[in-house]
Amino acid sequence: MNFRKKRFLQWVGVLMLCAWLSGCATVRKPSVDLPSLPGKPVQTKGVYHKVNKGETLWRISKTYKISVEDIIQANRIPSAASIEENQLLLIPGADTVKDVIPPQAPGGKDTDYWWPLKGRIVSYFEDRKGAHINLGVDIKGAENDAVKAAREGRVVFADHLAGYGTTVMIDHGDGFITVYGHGGRLLVKLGDYVFRGEKIVQLGEDAQGAFMHFELRKGVAPKNPLHYLPREM
Repeated sequence: MNFRKKRFLQWVGVLMLCAWLSGCATVRKPSVDLPSLPGKPVQTKGVYHKVNKGETLWRISKTYKISVEDIIQANRIPSAASIEENQLLLIPGADTVKDVIPPQAPGGKDTDYWWPLKGRIVSYFEDRKGAHINLGVDIKGAENDAVKAAREGRVVFADHLAGYGTTVMIDHGDGFITVYGHGGRLLVKLGDYVFRGEKIVQLGEDAQGAFMHFELRKGVAPKNPLHYLPREM
């Protein structure tokens, strides 16, 4: 696939995501609520990995070459929970315990995620808001607080988005896109390449107060940010 065709397909994907987001800023929850599951792991073949300080589900999944969703399902991890140091995680299908790979990938690119804003989480992934559910997490802040890139990548959207307000989207080059909504003044523009921790937008404030709405998506599918971010802000 030549470069122009590849870039064209990337932009088509981003435009589809923007259209999907603007149409689904508030998403209705299915009429039937599934019962909450206990935190006890499901018994299946695999090994138990002891979580060390600083490890995330994202990094553990890459080490064992298994999806984050498979680990979540095997251990019945709730949406509002983060993994903790010394916690035992069942890794389904694995036959040996491994040392978790460091965040620095070959070639020097850091593939880990970090918190885009330090503050109190006021709404978690899949929290119900009336008839709607949250597709990310909302972090309380103050007007003009600087929001930082959770991971390095290319800015593929920096504008107003219906239902999200001033929004920045960053494509991380591996199918993952992070979304930063409810912003105020933009600090980046379309096409900029930003590094993790770089300031990208300032918080805005309205009748709902000042907070950042943060989403992490694989394609257009929303993922729980707490399963990719470290426990400490």
